[in-house]
Amino acid sequence: MIKYISSLDHTLFAYINNLSFKSCWLDVIGIFLADYAVYVLVAGLLLFLLRKKVRLVLAALSSALIARFGVVELIRLLHPRPRPFIQGDIHLLIDRVNQLSFPSAHAAFVFGLAVVVYLHNRKMGILFLISAFLISLSRIYVGVHWPMDVLSGALVGVLSAIIINKIYGSKRISKALQKNSQNI
Repeated sequence: MIKYISSLDHTLFAYINNLSFKSCWLDVIGIFLADYAVYVLVAGLLLFLLRKKVRLVLAALSSALIARFGVVELIRLLHPRPRPFIQGDIHLLIDRVNQLSFPSAHAAFVFGLAVVVYLHNRKMGILFLISAFLISLSRIYVGVHWPMDVLSGALVGVLSAIIINKIYGSKRISKALQKNSQNI
């Protein structure tokens, strides 16, 4: 079973990554999504502050940061996996990163944001989820992640979002946030 998953991981990676260097426009879009779109997503999240959606912003940022800097780093300590460009001849479109590959921190972060937004605002949440998917897929396209890294990172982000959303939705947290927002 593990050999099958590993083989599937390598096959999917090769299929997606081999699409690079065939279209200048697709490469530019892939690089933008892989390196810069996360900042656009965070800026989009911060726009919710204009609508006084403080709880949504705090929950989404908490989810994303815990997923990225807590859970991902713990998993990387327990299961180190090198990036694709270390193990073979691939199409690398962005600078090499001196971090481990599994799970994808970008996927964990963006799915942590997107799922919380979705749980609070379905229409905007769908846009965030599509963005999270494209950002995650681009990490494979540019050659810095295996598909299983991205899938695992997305799962970390989704689970983090569900747990954090429940915490921020609890009555005790809700009262504290409401009290603090009135004092500001």
